[in-house]
Amino acid sequence: MSYQCEVCGHRSIKWMGFCPQCRSDGALIEERRPSIAAKRAAKAAVVSIANIDGVAESRRSIGIGELDRVLGGGLVPGAVILMGGEPGVGKSTLLLQAAGALAASGGTALVATAEESAHQVGIRARRLGVDHPAVLLAAERDVDAIVAAAAEIRPDLLVVDSVQTVGVAEVGGSPGGVAQVRESAARLIHFAKESGVPVVLVGHITKDGGIAGPKLLEHVVDVVLYLEGDVERGLRMVRSLKNRFGATHQVGLFEMRDIGMIEVPDPSEWMLAKWRGSVPGSVVFPAIDGRRPMLVEVQALVAEATTPQPRRSVQGIEAARVHQLLAVLERHAGLGFAGKDVYVGVVGGIRLRDPGADLPTALAIVSSLLDEPTGPIAAWGEVGLTGEVRSVAHHDRRAEEVARLGIEKVVAPAGNGRDRIERALQTAGLLPGQTAGVGVSGSRAV
Repeated sequence: MSYQCEVCGHRSIKWMGFCPQCRSDGALIEERRPSIAAKRAAKAAVVSIANIDGVAESRRSIGIGELDRVLGGGLVPGAVILMGGEPGVGKSTLLLQAAGALAASGGTALVATAEESAHQVGIRARRLGVDHPAVLLAAERDVDAIVAAAAEIRPDLLVVDSVQTVGVAEVGGSPGGVAQVRESAARLIHFAKESGVPVVLVGHITKDGGIAGPKLLEHVVDVVLYLEGDVERGLRMVRSLKNRFGATHQVGLFEMRDIGMIEVPDPSEWMLAKWRGSVPGSVVFPAIDGRRPMLVEVQALVAEATTPQPRRSVQGIEAARVHQLLAVLERHAGLGFAGKDVYVGVVGGIRLRDPGADLPTALAIVSSLLDEPTGPIAAWGEVGLTGEVRSVAHHDRRAEEVARLGIEKVVAPAGNGRDRIERALQTAGLLPGQTAGVGVSGSRAV
Protein backbone atom coordinates (compact mmCIF):
# COMPACT_ATOMS: atom_id res chain seq x y z
CA MET A 1 0.00 0.00 0.00
CA SER A 2 1.27 3.49 -0.86
CA TYR A 3 0.00 7.04 -0.88
CA GLN A 4 0.33 9.71 -3.57
CA CYS A 5 0.02 13.48 -3.29
CA GLU A 6 -2.76 14.73 -5.55
CA VAL A 7 -1.01 18.10 -5.87
CA CYS A 8 2.62 17.29 -6.75
CA GLY A 9 2.54 13.52 -7.31
CA HIS A 10 4.94 12.62 -4.48
CA ARG A 11 4.63 9.01 -3.26
CA SER A 12 4.90 7.90 0.35
CA ILE A 13 4.79 4.45 1.95
CA LYS A 14 2.82 5.78 4.91
CA TRP A 15 0.02 8.25 5.34
CA MET A 16 0.67 11.66 6.86
CA GLY A 17 -1.55 14.64 7.36
CA PHE A 18 0.45 16.60 4.81
CA CYS A 19 2.67 16.01 1.79
CA PRO A 20 6.35 16.02 2.85
CA GLN A 21 7.38 17.47 -0.52
CA CYS A 22 4.92 20.30 -1.27
CA ARG A 23 3.53 20.64 2.30
CA SER A 24 -0.09 20.54 1.12
CA ASP A 25 -2.48 19.58 3.92
CA GLY A 26 -4.44 16.34 3.49
CA ALA A 27 -3.15 15.77 -0.04
CA LEU A 28 -1.96 12.16 0.34
CA ILE A 29 -4.45 9.75 -1.28
CA GLU A 30 -4.21 5.98 -0.98
CA GLU A 31 -3.21 4.16 -4.16
CA ARG A 32 -4.93 0.81 -4.56
CA ARG A 33 -2.92 -1.63 -6.63
CA PRO A 34 -4.72 -4.21 -8.76
CA SER A 35 -4.36 -7.86 -7.85
CA ILE A 36 -2.28 -10.26 -9.91
CA ALA A 37 -5.44 -11.83 -11.31
CA ALA A 38 -6.69 -8.45 -12.47
CA LYS A 39 -3.44 -7.80 -14.32
CA ARG A 40 -3.92 -10.75 -16.65
CA ALA A 41 -5.02 -9.63 -20.08
CA ALA A 42 -5.35 -10.95 -23.59
CA LYS A 43 -2.25 -11.10 -25.74
CA ALA A 44 -1.53 -7.86 -27.61
CA ALA A 45 -1.99 -7.87 -31.37
CA VAL A 46 1.36 -7.80 -33.19
CA VAL A 47 1.74 -6.73 -36.83
CA SER A 48 4.70 -6.20 -39.10
CA ILE A 49 5.68 -2.60 -39.59
CA ALA A 50 6.01 -3.31 -43.31
CA ASN A 51 2.26 -3.92 -43.48
CA ILE A 52 1.31 -0.60 -41.89
CA ASP A 53 0.08 2.10 -44.24
CA GLY A 54 2.78 4.78 -44.29
CA VAL A 55 0.66 7.41 -46.02
CA ALA A 56 0.50 10.62 -43.97
CA GLU A 57 -2.82 11.59 -42.46
CA SER A 58 -4.74 14.25 -44.33
CA ARG A 59 -4.84 17.55 -42.48
CA ARG A 60 -7.72 19.95 -42.15
CA SER A 61 -6.94 23.64 -42.23
CA ILE A 62 -8.36 25.61 -39.33
CA GLY A 63 -8.64 28.76 -41.41
CA ILE A 64 -6.19 30.84 -39.36
CA GLY A 65 -2.91 30.89 -41.26
CA GLU A 66 -0.59 31.57 -38.33
CA LEU A 67 -2.13 28.76 -36.27
CA ASP A 68 -2.01 26.35 -39.21
CA ARG A 69 1.67 27.23 -39.66
CA VAL A 70 2.53 26.27 -36.08
CA LEU A 71 0.54 23.02 -36.32
CA GLY A 72 2.38 22.05 -39.48
CA GLY A 73 -0.46 22.64 -41.93
CA GLY A 74 -3.63 22.06 -39.93
CA LEU A 75 -5.40 19.55 -37.71
CA VAL A 76 -4.55 15.85 -37.92
CA PRO A 77 -7.44 13.44 -37.20
CA GLY A 78 -7.23 12.12 -33.66
CA ALA A 79 -4.46 14.54 -32.62
CA VAL A 80 -4.39 15.76 -29.03
CA ILE A 81 -3.07 19.29 -28.61
CA LEU A 82 -2.12 20.90 -25.32
CA MET A 83 -2.06 24.72 -25.26
CA GLY A 84 -0.54 26.54 -22.29
CA GLY A 85 -0.01 30.18 -21.45
CA GLU A 86 -0.25 32.79 -18.72
CA PRO A 87 -3.66 33.94 -17.45
CA GLY A 88 -5.15 36.60 -19.68
CA VAL A 89 -2.76 36.06 -22.59
CA GLY A 90 -5.63 34.99 -24.88
CA LYS A 91 -5.78 31.18 -24.97
CA SER A 92 -9.58 30.98 -24.79
CA THR A 93 -9.96 33.85 -27.24
CA LEU A 94 -7.69 32.28 -29.86
CA LEU A 95 -9.32 28.85 -29.60
CA LEU A 96 -12.81 30.35 -29.81
CA GLN A 97 -11.74 32.15 -32.97
CA ALA A 98 -10.27 28.89 -34.28
CA ALA A 99 -13.62 27.18 -33.66
CA GLY A 100 -15.37 29.96 -35.56
CA ALA A 101 -12.94 29.78 -38.48
CA LEU A 102 -13.33 26.01 -38.68
CA ALA A 103 -17.14 26.33 -38.66
CA ALA A 104 -16.99 28.99 -41.37
CA SER A 105 -15.17 26.52 -43.62
CA GLY A 106 -17.89 23.89 -43.22
CA GLY A 107 -16.78 22.09 -40.07
CA THR A 108 -18.26 21.68 -36.60
CA ALA A 109 -16.55 22.64 -33.35
CA LEU A 110 -17.54 21.77 -29.79
CA VAL A 111 -16.19 23.99 -27.01
CA ALA A 112 -16.46 22.49 -23.53
CA THR A 113 -15.90 25.16 -20.89
CA ALA A 114 -15.49 24.36 -17.22
CA GLU A 115 -14.18 27.77 -16.17
CA GLU A 116 -16.97 29.99 -17.48
CA SER A 117 -20.69 29.82 -17.94
CA ALA A 118 -22.25 29.51 -21.37
CA HIS A 119 -23.47 33.10 -21.05
CA GLN A 120 -19.95 34.41 -20.45
CA VAL A 121 -18.55 32.56 -23.45
CA GLY A 122 -21.48 33.78 -25.55
CA ILE A 123 -20.69 37.41 -24.70
CA ARG A 124 -17.07 36.92 -25.80
CA ALA A 125 -18.15 35.11 -28.95
CA ARG A 126 -20.36 38.01 -30.00
CA ARG A 127 -17.52 40.46 -29.39
CA LEU A 128 -15.22 38.33 -31.55
CA GLY A 129 -17.80 37.91 -34.28
CA VAL A 130 -18.04 34.15 -33.70
CA ASP A 131 -21.74 33.52 -34.23
CA HIS A 132 -21.78 30.52 -36.56
CA PRO A 133 -24.41 27.91 -35.64
CA ALA A 134 -21.84 25.12 -36.13
CA VAL A 135 -19.91 26.34 -33.08
CA LEU A 136 -21.42 24.35 -30.21
CA LEU A 137 -20.92 25.07 -26.52
CA ALA A 138 -21.12 22.88 -23.43
CA ALA A 139 -20.61 24.31 -19.93
CA GLU A 140 -19.64 21.04 -18.26
CA ARG A 141 -17.08 19.84 -15.70
CA ASP A 142 -17.56 16.08 -15.99
CA VAL A 143 -15.20 14.50 -18.51
CA ASP A 144 -17.47 11.54 -19.21
CA ALA A 145 -20.35 13.90 -20.02
CA ILE A 146 -18.11 15.85 -22.40
CA VAL A 147 -16.93 12.67 -24.11
CA ALA A 148 -20.50 11.39 -24.45
CA ALA A 149 -21.64 14.63 -26.07
CA ALA A 150 -18.68 14.66 -28.43
CA ALA A 151 -19.24 11.01 -29.33
CA GLU A 152 -22.82 11.82 -30.36
CA ILE A 153 -22.01 15.02 -32.27
CA ARG A 154 -18.70 13.87 -33.79
CA PRO A 155 -17.34 17.41 -34.24
CA ASP A 156 -14.32 18.27 -36.36
CA LEU A 157 -12.71 19.83 -33.28
CA LEU A 158 -13.21 19.45 -29.52
CA VAL A 159 -11.84 22.16 -27.21
CA VAL A 160 -11.67 21.50 -23.46
CA ASP A 161 -11.07 24.67 -21.45
CA SER A 162 -9.33 23.69 -19.27
CA VAL A 163 -7.96 20.26 -18.36
CA GLN A 164 -7.25 21.47 -14.81
CA THR A 165 -10.91 22.33 -14.16
CA VAL A 166 -12.62 19.16 -15.42
CA GLY A 167 -12.75 15.94 -13.45
CA VAL A 168 -13.84 12.31 -13.24
CA ALA A 169 -16.34 11.19 -10.61
CA GLU A 170 -14.60 7.87 -9.88
CA VAL A 171 -11.27 9.50 -8.99
CA GLY A 172 -10.69 11.07 -5.61
CA GLY A 173 -9.46 14.62 -5.12
CA SER A 174 -10.54 17.91 -6.57
CA PRO A 175 -10.12 18.96 -10.23
CA GLY A 176 -6.59 20.12 -10.89
CA GLY A 177 -4.98 17.43 -8.74
CA VAL A 178 -2.46 15.06 -10.25
CA ALA A 179 -4.80 12.05 -10.24
CA GLN A 180 -7.71 14.01 -11.71
CA VAL A 181 -5.64 15.64 -14.46
CA ARG A 182 -4.03 12.33 -15.39
CA GLU A 183 -7.31 10.42 -15.61
CA SER A 184 -9.19 13.24 -17.36
CA ALA A 185 -6.47 13.56 -19.98
CA ALA A 186 -6.31 9.78 -20.44
CA ARG A 187 -10.04 9.55 -21.20
CA LEU A 188 -9.97 12.50 -23.59
CA ILE A 189 -6.93 11.09 -25.39
CA HIS A 190 -8.59 7.69 -25.67
CA PHE A 191 -11.66 9.33 -27.19
CA ALA A 192 -9.53 11.25 -29.70
CA LYS A 193 -7.65 8.15 -30.85
CA GLU A 194 -10.79 5.99 -31.08
CA SER A 195 -12.98 8.56 -32.84
CA GLY A 196 -10.44 10.52 -34.89
CA VAL A 197 -11.71 13.81 -33.46
CA PRO A 198 -8.88 16.32 -32.80
CA VAL A 199 -8.91 17.48 -29.18
CA VAL A 200 -7.38 20.68 -27.81
CA LEU A 201 -6.71 20.81 -24.07
CA VAL A 202 -6.14 24.21 -22.49
CA GLY A 203 -3.58 24.04 -19.69
CA HIS A 204 -2.81 26.40 -16.84
CA ILE A 205 0.79 27.26 -16.00
CA THR A 206 2.67 27.29 -12.72
CA LYS A 207 4.51 30.23 -11.20
CA ASP A 208 7.69 28.89 -12.81
CA GLY A 209 6.15 29.16 -16.28
CA GLY A 210 5.62 25.42 -16.89
CA ILE A 211 2.30 23.81 -17.71
CA ALA A 212 0.57 22.78 -14.48
CA GLY A 213 -0.19 19.16 -13.68
CA PRO A 214 1.96 16.06 -14.05
CA LYS A 215 4.79 16.24 -16.58
CA LEU A 216 3.30 13.07 -18.01
CA LEU A 217 0.63 15.25 -19.61
CA GLU A 218 3.13 16.82 -22.01
CA HIS A 219 4.52 13.39 -22.92
CA VAL A 220 1.22 11.74 -23.81
CA VAL A 221 -0.21 14.50 -26.01
CA ASP A 222 0.80 14.85 -29.66
CA VAL A 223 1.35 18.61 -29.82
CA VAL A 224 2.34 21.12 -27.15
CA LEU A 225 1.72 24.79 -27.96
CA TYR A 226 2.59 27.74 -25.79
CA LEU A 227 0.95 31.15 -26.17
CA GLU A 228 3.19 33.90 -24.85
CA GLY A 229 3.48 37.65 -24.94
CA ASP A 230 3.38 40.67 -22.70
CA VAL A 231 -0.16 40.97 -21.37
CA GLU A 232 0.20 44.77 -21.42
CA ARG A 233 1.26 44.78 -25.08
CA GLY A 234 -0.50 43.66 -28.21
CA LEU A 235 1.87 41.07 -29.66
CA ARG A 236 1.22 37.37 -29.00
CA MET A 237 3.35 34.43 -30.13
CA VAL A 238 2.19 30.83 -30.46
CA ARG A 239 5.20 28.57 -30.13
CA SER A 240 5.33 24.85 -30.94
CA LEU A 241 7.34 23.02 -28.27
CA LYS A 242 6.42 19.51 -29.44
CA ASN A 243 4.79 18.25 -32.62
CA ARG A 244 4.57 14.60 -33.64
CA PHE A 245 3.15 15.59 -37.03
CA GLY A 246 5.45 18.43 -38.05
CA ALA A 247 8.43 20.60 -37.24
CA THR A 248 8.89 21.92 -33.73
CA HIS A 249 9.78 25.46 -32.67
CA GLN A 250 7.51 26.99 -35.28
CA VAL A 251 6.15 30.40 -34.36
CA GLY A 252 2.89 32.14 -35.24
CA LEU A 253 2.31 35.81 -34.45
CA PHE A 254 -0.88 37.64 -33.56
CA GLU A 255 -1.86 41.10 -32.42
CA MET A 256 -4.40 41.25 -29.61
CA ARG A 257 -7.14 43.80 -30.27
CA ASP A 258 -10.65 44.44 -29.00
CA ILE A 259 -12.03 42.24 -31.76
CA GLY A 260 -9.70 39.35 -30.90
CA MET A 261 -6.46 37.95 -32.27
CA ILE A 262 -5.38 39.43 -35.60
CA GLU A 263 -2.77 37.57 -37.65
CA VAL A 264 0.63 39.18 -38.26
CA PRO A 265 1.82 37.53 -41.49
CA ASP A 266 4.81 39.91 -41.83
CA PRO A 267 6.28 40.35 -38.32
CA SER A 268 9.32 42.30 -39.54
CA GLU A 269 7.23 45.03 -41.13
CA TRP A 270 4.87 45.10 -38.14
CA MET A 271 7.67 45.49 -35.59
CA LEU A 272 9.57 48.13 -37.54
CA ALA A 273 6.51 50.19 -38.51
CA LYS A 274 7.58 53.06 -36.21
CA TRP A 275 11.31 52.45 -36.34
CA ARG A 276 13.54 55.52 -36.41
CA GLY A 277 17.08 54.65 -37.32
CA SER A 278 18.23 58.26 -37.06
CA VAL A 279 18.30 58.35 -33.25
CA PRO A 280 21.19 57.12 -31.07
CA GLY A 281 20.82 53.74 -29.38
CA SER A 282 18.68 51.95 -31.99
CA VAL A 283 19.86 48.94 -34.02
CA VAL A 284 17.87 46.31 -35.93
CA PHE A 285 18.48 42.63 -35.20
CA PRO A 286 17.28 39.91 -37.62
CA ALA A 287 16.23 37.26 -35.12
CA ILE A 288 15.50 33.67 -36.06
CA ASP A 289 12.71 32.40 -33.85
CA GLY A 290 12.26 28.73 -34.55
CA ARG A 291 12.49 28.70 -38.33
CA ARG A 292 11.09 32.16 -38.91
CA PRO A 293 13.18 35.30 -39.48
CA MET A 294 11.87 38.55 -38.03
CA LEU A 295 13.45 41.96 -37.61
CA VAL A 296 13.26 43.45 -34.13
CA GLU A 297 14.57 46.73 -32.77
CA VAL A 298 17.08 46.67 -29.93
CA GLN A 299 17.22 49.94 -28.02
CA ALA A 300 19.70 51.19 -25.44
CA LEU A 301 19.95 54.29 -23.27
CA VAL A 302 23.12 55.29 -21.41
CA ALA A 303 22.73 58.22 -19.03
CA GLU A 304 24.56 59.80 -16.12
CA ALA A 305 23.79 57.97 -12.89
CA THR A 306 21.92 59.94 -10.25
CA THR A 307 22.65 57.45 -7.47
CA PRO A 308 25.92 56.06 -6.08
CA GLN A 309 25.06 52.66 -7.55
CA PRO A 310 24.45 52.88 -11.34
CA ARG A 311 21.35 51.09 -12.59
CA ARG A 312 21.31 48.25 -15.10
CA SER A 313 17.80 47.63 -16.45
CA VAL A 314 17.27 44.97 -19.13
CA GLN A 315 14.07 43.80 -20.85
CA GLY A 316 13.81 41.16 -23.54
CA ILE A 317 17.46 40.01 -23.27
CA GLU A 318 19.21 38.01 -20.60
CA ALA A 319 20.63 40.51 -18.11
CA ALA A 320 23.84 38.50 -17.65
CA ARG A 321 24.61 38.88 -21.37
CA VAL A 322 24.30 42.66 -21.15
CA HIS A 323 26.60 42.79 -18.12
CA GLN A 324 29.11 40.69 -20.04
CA LEU A 325 28.91 43.03 -23.05
CA LEU A 326 29.59 46.07 -20.86
CA ALA A 327 32.72 44.39 -19.50
CA VAL A 328 33.91 43.48 -23.01
CA LEU A 329 33.34 47.03 -24.28
CA GLU A 330 35.31 48.46 -21.36
CA ARG A 331 38.19 46.00 -21.75
CA HIS A 332 38.54 45.78 -25.53
CA ALA A 333 37.03 49.04 -26.85
CA GLY A 334 38.25 51.37 -24.11
CA LEU A 335 34.77 52.65 -23.30
CA GLY A 336 33.87 53.53 -19.72
CA PHE A 337 30.50 52.89 -18.12
CA ALA A 338 31.41 53.83 -14.55
CA GLY A 339 28.84 56.23 -13.19
CA LYS A 340 26.46 55.48 -16.06
CA ASP A 341 22.94 54.06 -15.94
CA VAL A 342 22.41 51.53 -18.74
CA TYR A 343 18.96 50.57 -20.00
CA VAL A 344 18.48 47.94 -22.72
CA GLY A 345 15.17 46.76 -24.17
CA VAL A 346 13.64 44.98 -27.15
CA VAL A 347 10.71 46.79 -28.72
CA GLY A 348 7.38 44.94 -28.82
CA GLY A 349 7.85 42.79 -25.74
CA ILE A 350 9.87 40.16 -27.64
CA ARG A 351 12.23 37.98 -25.60
CA LEU A 352 15.45 37.18 -27.46
CA ARG A 353 17.24 33.91 -26.77
CA ASP A 354 19.38 34.11 -29.89
CA PRO A 355 23.12 34.57 -29.14
CA GLY A 356 23.32 36.68 -32.29
CA ALA A 357 21.68 39.53 -30.34
CA ASP A 358 25.04 40.30 -28.66
CA LEU A 359 26.43 42.49 -31.44
CA PRO A 360 23.34 44.68 -32.06
CA THR A 361 23.00 45.16 -28.31
CA ALA A 362 26.63 46.26 -28.05
CA LEU A 363 26.24 48.66 -30.99
CA ALA A 364 23.08 50.16 -29.49
CA ILE A 365 24.82 50.69 -26.12
CA VAL A 366 27.84 52.40 -27.68
CA SER A 367 25.65 54.50 -29.97
CA SER A 368 23.76 55.84 -26.96
CA LEU A 369 26.93 56.32 -24.92
CA LEU A 370 28.55 58.44 -27.67
CA ASP A 371 25.20 60.06 -28.61
CA GLU A 372 26.00 59.06 -32.18
CA PRO A 373 23.21 57.62 -34.39
CA THR A 374 24.25 54.73 -36.61
CA GLY A 375 21.56 55.36 -39.20
CA PRO A 376 19.45 52.49 -40.58
CA ILE A 377 21.64 49.52 -39.67
CA ALA A 378 21.20 45.83 -38.91
CA ALA A 379 23.65 43.63 -37.05
CA TRP A 380 24.09 40.12 -35.70
CA GLY A 381 26.88 38.13 -34.09
CA GLU A 382 27.91 36.55 -30.79
CA VAL A 383 30.46 38.50 -28.74
CA GLY A 384 32.96 36.49 -26.71
CA LEU A 385 34.77 37.45 -23.53
CA THR A 386 38.03 38.01 -25.39
CA GLY A 387 36.39 40.55 -27.70
CA GLU A 388 35.92 38.31 -30.74
CA VAL A 389 32.69 38.35 -32.74
CA ARG A 390 31.63 34.84 -33.71
CA SER A 391 29.35 33.75 -36.53
CA VAL A 392 25.86 32.53 -35.71
CA ALA A 393 23.52 30.21 -37.59
CA HIS A 394 21.23 31.24 -40.46
CA HIS A 395 23.51 33.96 -41.82
CA ASP A 396 21.95 33.89 -45.31
CA ARG A 397 18.37 33.95 -44.04
CA ARG A 398 19.11 36.94 -41.82
CA ALA A 399 20.74 38.79 -44.71
CA GLU A 400 17.80 38.06 -47.02
CA GLU A 401 15.27 39.37 -44.47
CA VAL A 402 17.31 42.53 -43.95
CA ALA A 403 17.56 43.10 -47.71
CA ARG A 404 13.81 42.51 -48.13
CA LEU A 405 13.07 45.37 -45.72
CA GLY A 406 15.49 47.65 -47.56
CA ILE A 407 18.16 48.06 -44.86
CA GLU A 408 21.41 48.53 -46.73
CA LYS A 409 23.98 48.77 -43.95
CA VAL A 410 24.81 45.49 -42.20
CA VAL A 411 27.41 44.62 -39.58
CA ALA A 412 27.97 40.88 -39.27
CA PRO A 413 30.97 38.59 -38.72
CA ALA A 414 32.73 37.30 -41.81
CA GLY A 415 33.63 34.06 -40.07
CA ASN A 416 37.35 34.33 -40.82
CA GLY A 417 38.44 34.25 -37.18
CA ARG A 418 39.66 37.87 -37.25
CA ASP A 419 36.36 39.54 -36.39
CA ARG A 420 36.67 41.79 -33.34
CA ILE A 421 34.27 44.01 -31.44
CA GLU A 422 36.54 46.99 -32.17
CA ARG A 423 36.21 46.46 -35.92
CA ALA A 424 32.46 46.08 -35.58
CA LEU A 425 32.26 49.48 -33.89
CA GLN A 426 34.43 50.98 -36.63
CA THR A 427 32.25 49.47 -39.36
CA ALA A 428 29.17 50.95 -37.72
CA GLY A 429 30.87 54.36 -37.71
CA LEU A 430 31.01 54.56 -33.92
CA LEU A 431 34.81 54.45 -33.58
CA PRO A 432 37.45 55.89 -35.92
CA GLY A 433 39.39 53.41 -38.04
CA GLN A 434 39.22 51.28 -41.15
CA THR A 435 35.86 49.78 -42.15
CA ALA A 436 37.13 47.18 -44.57
CA GLY A 437 35.15 44.02 -44.51
CA VAL A 438 33.24 41.45 -46.46
CA GLY A 439 30.12 42.50 -48.34
CA VAL A 440 26.79 41.02 -47.24
CA SER A 441 23.90 41.54 -49.65
CA GLY A 442 25.47 44.73 -50.92
CA SER A 443 26.15 46.00 -47.41
CA ARG A 444 29.20 46.42 -45.26
CA ALA A 445 30.13 43.78 -42.74
CA VAL A 446 32.87 43.19 -40.19
